[in-house]
Amino acid sequence: MVLATLNHGLEIKNRGDLFGAPIVIGKKVWIGAQVTILPGVTIGDNSIIAAGAVVTKDLPANSLAGGVPAKILKTIGEE
Repeated sequence: MVLATLNHGLEIKNRGDLFGAPIVIGKKVWIGAQVTILPGVTIGDNSIIAAGAVVTKDLPANSLAGGVPAKILKTIGEE
């Protein structure tokens, strides 16, 4: 798993600069093998992220997400 909390600037004048943003992972989240989560992303409670996914945007609670970039595949409920 890669939790990437830093990113470089896009403009030529600040490409050497690093910009940080936190990653928030909710309760009872299952993160599959070799998942990458990018800066500033929040993963909602009870979510599952499929192996190999690249999470670029927030995921709401009770989501099953996968793919590159990750998208919501299904809403899951608590049992």
